[in-house]
Amino acid sequence: MLLAVDVGNTQTVLGLYARETLGEHWRISTEAQRTGDELGVLLNGLLDADAVDGICLSSTVPALVREYEHLAANWASAPLLVVGPGVKTGIPIRYDDPHEVGPDRIVNAVAAKERYGAPCIVVDFGTSTNFDIVSADGEYVGGVLAPGIEISMDALFARAARLFRVDFTAPATVIGKTTGAALQSGLVYGFTGQVDEIVTRIRGELGAEAPAIATGGLAELIAPHSRTIGRVDPWLTLEGLRIVWERNR
Repeated sequence: MLLAVDVGNTQTVLGLYARETLGEHWRISTEAQRTGDELGVLLNGLLDADAVDGICLSSTVPALVREYEHLAANWASAPLLVVGPGVKTGIPIRYDDPHEVGPDRIVNAVAAKERYGAPCIVVDFGTSTNFDIVSADGEYVGGVLAPGIEISMDALFARAARLFRVDFTAPATVIGKTTGAALQSGLVYGFTGQVDEIVTRIRGELGAEAPAIATGGLAELIAPHSRTIGRVDPWLTLEGLRIVWERNR
């Protein structure tokens, strides 16, 4: 079985594939100081190392790549494929400096093109909100990076002494009657407006009504209120890792 691992700045998502079928999957916090041995102990509580035939890794935390190499060699005794320069993705990268593009953005584009065709737009709600675009010719042509929902709210709470943390849920009305409801309204409808405006402008530059696919931990919060997001695919990044693994076997 393939273990697909997407290491983000805040959370790590793991999924176990039997051929093309995603079985068990997990979401854990990313801790940059974790060692390969610690990762092995953690994963022992989730799955059987003997079941893992290979590991495909996307990591936005460079220090953890070495630890996952240790994990693959000493815990799973399985080959590791790290998505990066030189790895076959099956999608041309039309970026001024392809080395600048995060591996998670590439595998998202790979999976979206495979599942939904081209052109398409991926909106990934993570530490940052990433917009990644596949052109009608099936090429990765760039994207947009915006502050993520959680870090934006954390910054607000840190700088405004009278504000407080709220649950990430949609309020009953846009006009808040309490400070908590007002914060929730700004969070949900503010980010919905950001997404809709950016997607609309991307479509204008593409000259096509490219479908927008949402993924990431908070996609389900924003997508129901958006007029541009057509589908939520929570495991899109894992699917991209599986596809890249198959293309490099």
